[in-house]
Amino acid sequence: MRLLLVEDSQRLREGLQMGLASAGFAVDAAADGAAALAFLDGYDYPLTVLDLGLPKVDGMAVLAHLRARRVPTRVLVLSARDQLTDRVAALDAGADDYLVKPFALDELIARLRALGRRYHGATTAQLAAGNLELDSARRVARCAGRPLNLSPREYALLEVLLHGRGRVLSRAMLFERLYDADARASDKVIEVLMSGLRGKLAAAGWDGQIENRRGFGYVLG
Repeated sequence: MRLLLVEDSQRLREGLQMGLASAGFAVDAAADGAAALAFLDGYDYPLTVLDLGLPKVDGMAVLAHLRARRVPTRVLVLSARDQLTDRVAALDAGADDYLVKPFALDELIARLRALGRRYHGATTAQLAAGNLELDSARRVARCAGRPLNLSPREYALLEVLLHGRGRVLSRAMLFERLYDADARASDKVIEVLMSGLRGKLAAAGWDGQIENRRGFGYVLG
C-alpha cells in the first residue's frame, strides 16, 4: 500500500522510510508542510503519516487542507505533542489516529495496517478467494491451507487484487499503489510481477483466476 510520510526530522524520516518499506509499504516522503501539500494534491494516498510541528506549513493546516478536499485518506498523526488537548484537536480536525513520539515501529505498522483495512472498507484482516486466503495482519498468504512463498512485491500485488476483487485494475493503477514516486522502474514491471504471482498460485493449486482484459487491466475473479 502506498503512503505519504510527512516528517521534518531527516534522521527519523529516513529511518521510517526504511522500516515502512521493509514492512511492504510504498513510501513517498515530505520534509515540510508545503511539500506535503504538493504530494497530496497530486495523488490520493490511502494512508498519510503526519507530523504536526512542520516548517513552512503546519501539520494542522495540512490536515485541514486534506479534509477540505474530502478525500478518504486515513491520517495517522505522529507527534511529540503529548497533551490530551493536542490529541483531541487533531482527532476533531479529521485525524484517524494519533501516536506520540517516541514510539515502537511495530506499533506504528500495526496501526497503519488497521487504517489500511478501514480505507478498503474491510472489517477483518482476512481476505479470501476460493481456496486462497490472505492474513493482512500477519502478512501471510495460504493456498489450500499451505503457505505461499511470495516476495514482498508479489504479496502486495495479491493484496491489492483481493481488495479490488471483481474490479478491473489497470497496470498504471497497480504500479501507483505498489511503488513510490521515486521508483525508477516503469509500469511494465507489473507484467513481470503478475506472471510470477500467477505461476506460484497455479503451482499451489488455486481454484480461481486473474483475468487479463487486454487494453484495460487485470481483474481477480
